[in-house]
Amino acid sequence: MKSKLLILSLLVAATSLFGFESSFAAKPEAKAAHENKPAQQEKADRQGGHAKKAHHQNGKQLLGDKIKSNGHHVIAQKGDVTASVEVKDGKIAGLHAKHAKKGDLPVTKYKTHQKMARAEETGAGSPRLIAVQDQYIGTTWIGYSYVNDYGEEDIYWFPYDMILDGDTGAIDYVPSEI
Repeated sequence: MKSKLLILSLLVAATSLFGFESSFAAKPEAKAAHENKPAQQEKADRQGGHAKKAHHQNGKQLLGDKIKSNGHHVIAQKGDVTASVEVKDGKIAGLHAKHAKKGDLPVTKYKTHQKMARAEETGAGSPRLIAVQDQYIGTTWIGYSYVNDYGEEDIYWFPYDMILDGDTGAIDYVPSEI
């Protein structure tokens, strides 16, 4: 009789222990959402919460050989917004976005280890050989972004080694869920 009572009490204690423990442990999905929330919230706060979609551009490809000469170089013209980079001694010192009517737009600096922009394809889907040196495997990417007239974010990505001040002032890039 005592052994049955002992087994029953151990069984009740064990089930209550597991139930008690799981009430304090966060589920992995909830934990991941909680960890990413500050970065997503920071991104929304910084942009006034109105960036609908991100357009990723390969800044290295757009700049091309202009990296060899100092000064301001226009890399893109989209609607009323002109995006230009400032080059100093073969490195990018910053990106400027100027609206034709509103003036300078605020620019945000991001960093990520994931390549966000692809190189342009040559030919109609034809396979091509790419040198390993052109792949930038395992590097940090620095992106400069602004929000255009349509509430969409335009981001120009450059390899870390092309940036004058590296990732100084850059925040971690969290892709939008939209």
